Amino acid sequence: MGSMPRAHGPARNWIALLGRGEAVADGVQDYCKQLAGALEQHGVELNLVRVDWAGKGWWSALRELRRGCKAWRGQWILLQFTALAWSRHGIPLGALAVLAIVRRSGARCAVVYHEPFSPEATSWLDHVRYTFQEWTIRKIYDSAMKNIFPEPLPRIRWLRRNASEARFIPIGANIPERCPAVNARLSESNGTKTVVVFCLTGMPYLRDELKDISDAARKAIEDGARFRLLFLGRGTSEAHEEITRSFRELPVDVSSLGVLDAAQVSDVLAQSDAMLCVRGRVYHRRGSAIAGIACGLPIVGYAGETNGTPLDNAGLVLVPYRDAKAAGAALSRVLQDADFHRELQEKSMRAQQQYFSWTLIASAFVDFLEPAQS
Repeated sequence: MGSMPRAHGPARNWIALLGRGEAVADGVQDYCKQLAGALEQHGVELNLVRVDWAGKGWWSALRELRRGCKAWRGQWILLQFTALAWSRHGIPLGALAVLAIVRRSGARCAVVYHEPFSPEATSWLDHVRYTFQEWTIRKIYDSAMKNIFPEPLPRIRWLRRNASEARFIPIGANIPERCPAVNARLSESNGTKTVVVFCLTGMPYLRDELKDISDAARKAIEDGARFRLLFLGRGTSEAHEEITRSFRELPVDVSSLGVLDAAQVSDVLAQSDAMLCVRGRVYHRRGSAIAGIACGLPIVGYAGETNGTPLDNAGLVLVPYRDAKAAGAALSRVLQDADFHRELQEKSMRAQQQYFSWTLIASAFVDFLEPAQS
């Protein structure tokens, strides 16, 4: 996927246009920063610009955008889309207004859909909201010159077939990739493995996640595995008391590192032996799983959303949804079967180089947005 990086010449300027960000661990902003670094090899300077409608109000934010985008004529503007980035209530009409202003300036508009479709509705109110949300997404799609999806196109139910203006480009990890070779030496020297849980969901789902993790850990221990559990990332600091309560009766050492910077996260993952991922079914835009792959980790998680995606080729062991005992049995095998562990590790490393490398991702962006110059 993608071309070789171009020789350096005069920089072409692109803009990554962001809406409201997350207060902690802003994944979309991290994505843009990683993409910007990789695009430099192609002579593209990607600048991040935020439309601060949440802080200034829509009227002031759009007026400021209207003034600023006069200098963007002919440049590629990559609007980063999630529903809540452009609306407090998940109805992203503001993104349509932003696109209209940018198009009027003479800029070339592309949209990166970090959320290409709505989740399943669990109530009539959700159904109404999500129906209107997807109508808005389709309008955004029609307003853009190019559309980039981090999900294989056949999985996007509303997308027209053979859409030449759409391209699937996987997301990469929001942390530096690491070779996990040191991991094996550490494990062999002390006999105790490390299982990492990267990020937790807040209430009301937190207790279900911790129950699944504790049940899986109990099963793995019963099967003879010896390991420590390491929690890190978003949601883990706030969950400290719940974590302590969930594992106080298990013979397993539990630590929580909270939110770390990207390089520290990579170091921790590269020195771990496996990742347990039970925040719902593992899917192709799950940032924690992509981070694990970038560090060569075997991953145990729930099946149901990876078919037809590059995750099929990574080092994942997937079990039926919410079957914590099956997850524990899989984790036990990963930790105790050295050949199986090595096979999964190698699969994750190959998947990283073949699909999730930022070098490849940047090349795909350039090929799609500037094909005549590739």
